[in-house]
Order: sequence, then C-alpha cells, then structure tokens
Amino acid sequence: MCTGTTGHAEAVQITFDNEIISLIDILEVFWKLHDPTTLNQQGNDIGTQYRSAIFYSNENQKKIILESLETLKNSHTYSNPIVTEIAPLEIFYPAEEYHNDYFDRNREQGYCRLIIDPKIEKLYKNFKDKVKQ
Repeated sequence: MCTGTTGHAEAVQITFDNEIISLIDILEVFWKLHDPTTLNQQGNDIGTQYRSAIFYSNENQKKIILESLETLKNSHTYSNPIVTEIAPLEIFYPAEEYHNDYFDRNREQGYCRLIIDPKIEKLYKNFKDKVKQ
C-alpha cells in the first residue's frame, strides 16, 4: 500500500554518454512526454510519489536543467505553471524486481495499453532521431 508519506518519488535513473545523447536532448524528451504542470499526479497515478521531478548529480547538471526549465517557461508551451521539482540526487533505491521491465513483461495489461503505449508511440514519432529501436 502506498501512503505517500515517505517523501520518495517514483523515478528512473538514467546513465548516458554525452557523446551519444546530451542532457539537453534527454530534457527535451522529458518535458514533452509527460505533463510537468500537474502537481503530484501523472495520468491516473495520484500522490506525492508521482510528482514531476528531476534529480541532478552535480552542479553542471543543475545548471543545464535550470536553463532548460527557463527556456521551457519562456516558450509558453504550457498554459499552466510548471511544477517540476529540481533537486539534488541524494540516494536512489532500485525498484523491486517485479517493476523492472514492467512494460515489456505486461504489454497487454490495461495500464500499459492505455497509458504507456501512447507515450512510446509519441516518443518514436517526435524523437525518432534520438531513439534507437
């Protein structure tokens, strides 16, 4: 049972090679594939653990993230305020085994078909130059 009282956020930890894809490119995908204006909610998932958040590992990442956020705000892409939390990565807890590769193992499940599939389609459509199929 999720109580939302731990202060944790559901997140993925991305390890990337800046020679292959930049943090700026990753942020572009992040800003466009989810709703950064909905407080404590993504789709049908509600609670503080589902807040929009970016956790940085160093000051250079923080600088790039804040610049990206400012560019997004100035673009007026969203009519509502952006509520994405920007914070240092303090500790990352890997998910339980049954959460790993969840989409690949549960493609026929309703949540995957209704929520994840459209995001994957949007990813391939809008970022085909950044995605390795």
